Amino acid sequence: MPTADLISIVIATYNRSDTLVAVLASLANQDDNGFEVIVADDGSMQVHRDAIQAAATTYGLSLTHVWHPDVGFTLARVRNLGVSASRGSYLVFLDGDCVPDTDFVRRHRQLRESGYLVMGSRVLLSQSITTRVLSTGMRLEGQGALFWLRRRLHGDANKLGAIIRLPDLKVRKVKGFRWRGIRGCNMGVWRKDYEAVNGFDESFIGWGHEDADFVLRLHNHGVKRKNGFYATEVYHLWHKEATRDAEGSNAAIVGERLQSGISQATIGYRESKAAKDVVVHRWG
Repeated sequence: MPTADLISIVIATYNRSDTLVAVLASLANQDDNGFEVIVADDGSMQVHRDAIQAAATTYGLSLTHVWHPDVGFTLARVRNLGVSASRGSYLVFLDGDCVPDTDFVRRHRQLRESGYLVMGSRVLLSQSITTRVLSTGMRLEGQGALFWLRRRLHGDANKLGAIIRLPDLKVRKVKGFRWRGIRGCNMGVWRKDYEAVNGFDESFIGWGHEDADFVLRLHNHGVKRKNGFYATEVYHLWHKEATRDAEGSNAAIVGERLQSGISQATIGYRESKAAKDVVVHRWG
């Protein structure tokens, strides 16, 4: 039974301990503590798992680590596995290289609304500022306007979303399905809606568009979209782009489903709960 007002933050990760530790450190500084952390690990090595446990201890986080063997890029599956280990009535999906600010949980809580999912936004960071953050431990969350104005002027941030906060305006609500701006790295959805469409579709293998498919199927189920720009921004640490060999075929599947009205994942959350190759640890 989901815990009524608990928010479950499901963080996808794979072998990037330095960025994930920065994310976990920022979650320890939230001004709304009504959340749990689920690290959904897509088959990382033991050294990464050790780093997660150490960070949970260092930052005093109650953290659940869900791991399955490395069989390639299976983001949809690992997110489903993460949700299966969570307890909240509201889910927020986050990537392990996206650092939230101190009001991240509070803003998602304010924007959530029955019948809607919240599509968060991100501030893209440069390679140089990312290197500085990861090498010195410099914090991104809690920085003031002057810091981000300088970062923008120096080309270290692609926009000023970090210093602008807008309320829950009607303009946030999107009519119809819009592919543009869908990012699974920062997304909030009610658990009951997630379960109703059978979660993410695990038939999407390789990088690309499993998040668009998820939003499309929610739309077909009657769940509308609300944009979380200038409220829930995260700071996306720079990295080399992933191999995108499967992007075209994955996009084609979503294109076909635009016409079909499908709402159910072919292989999804319900199937993932029967997985036998999953290892779960709870710390804190």
